[in-house]
Amino acid sequence: MALGFLSRLKQGLARSTAKISDSIGAVFVKRKLDDEALSDLEDVLVGADLGTAVAARVVAEFRSTRFGKEVTDAEIKDALATEIARILAPVAQSFEPDMALKPHVVLMVGVNGTGKTTTIGKLAQQYKEQGKRTMMVAGDTFRAAAVEQLQVWGQRTGAPVVSGPANTDPAGLAFDALTRAKAEGVDVLLIDTAGRLHNKTALMEELRKIIRVLKKQDESAPHSIFLVLDATTGQNALNQVDVFKEMVNISGLIVTKLDGSARGGIVVALAEEFGLPVHFVGVGEQAGDLRPFDPMEYARGLVGAA
Repeated sequence: MALGFLSRLKQGLARSTAKISDSIGAVFVKRKLDDEALSDLEDVLVGADLGTAVAARVVAEFRSTRFGKEVTDAEIKDALATEIARILAPVAQSFEPDMALKPHVVLMVGVNGTGKTTTIGKLAQQYKEQGKRTMMVAGDTFRAAAVEQLQVWGQRTGAPVVSGPANTDPAGLAFDALTRAKAEGVDVLLIDTAGRLHNKTALMEELRKIIRVLKKQDESAPHSIFLVLDATTGQNALNQVDVFKEMVNISGLIVTKLDGSARGGIVVALAEEFGLPVHFVGVGEQAGDLRPFDPMEYARGLVGAA
């Protein structure tokens, strides 16, 4: 991982780091790791959105290895980073589109406001820099702003954007885009979708229809279904995974807006709860700020370990 991104990761996690680091510093000014200290530590971890399961697991580990010993806040941070990295390691899986598919079809899902459209644009920019041909589909046809936003990214990246009039059938749009992408030898087809959860049944049917229609052309499509989650929503992100898992077969997660949140611990809670691959984390507005993450670097940045 590039040094520039490491510094941006730490900067992006600054709010989360301050929340956890300050709390640990207040609890552990060289004291014995007794029941009261472990209870305080558990409260800190739950408060940092790591979730009750992770907090209980970390505290159990500390109880078995360090109970009754004098510890400093630095020692706690080091041990905590190691334990968090262990939880993150299985899910920290970078994503590379399969160039043999022509195109590798990626369906992007998630509630409105999580950053789906921006994430598609950032991926298109990254693939352009790698020499890959990308096409984007403005499948959130009910939201004019989403279509316009994707068209701006299209101009920026030189990637064609398939769109239609307001309220166009997203499934038909996706079908036409796949036809065109195959004809033009596109490497990656990125499909935006709506995220209107106020009518879950309608959204579920819409997403399933898109998938059915894509399969008429390519039985293996979509090849990837990414759920985009906004870190600022904290524990609500767990509920969103539950909801979308009912609708579609999610292949991986993308967690955005970590730079605007004190809830960076949610990535750890997601890893523990679902074990789904976390392909990218977003720590800023630039295309380069959406990156795969290194479990130990993330863990150390999160808890403020030196």
